[in-house]
Amino acid sequence: MTLQTFRYAASGGGNLLLGFVVFYVSFKFIFGEKTFDFGYYAFKGHMAALFLSFCITFPVGFFMLKYVVFSDSKIKGRIQLFRYFIVCLFNLFLNYLLLKVLVETLHVYAVFAQILTISVVVVVSYVAQRNFSFKASLPDEYTEETKE
Repeated sequence: MTLQTFRYAASGGGNLLLGFVVFYVSFKFIFGEKTFDFGYYAFKGHMAALFLSFCITFPVGFFMLKYVVFSDSKIKGRIQLFRYFIVCLFNLFLNYLLLKVLVETLHVYAVFAQILTISVVVVVSYVAQRNFSFKASLPDEYTEETKE
């Protein structure tokens, strides 16, 4: 296992744990497992907790990947952030789709289906982040330095 892969696994695992803790605490104690009314829209407690968890883990995950895991990337930060967001949305869709197929079509027990889904999403996420969001080298027009 390379150092970069280890850093990716450690930061991703830490961010996953952070997301779970934020979700649990906000669901149980902040939203009290009840519907949370923002005034213009009401979220069920688990959806409000999921949103809050995403709002915290998204920037933490980005900064961990940018400064700890893929620090050799030469792509501008705003481009990395946009690409990271796109990859996160894709991973969310992939996770939803795989769970739906495994549980509803193939009748796999939901816990095992989630383990399989996480395994696939982690690999896809690593490849996408390494080769898209935080690519190590790019043509000069995308880098901070320009040739003169």
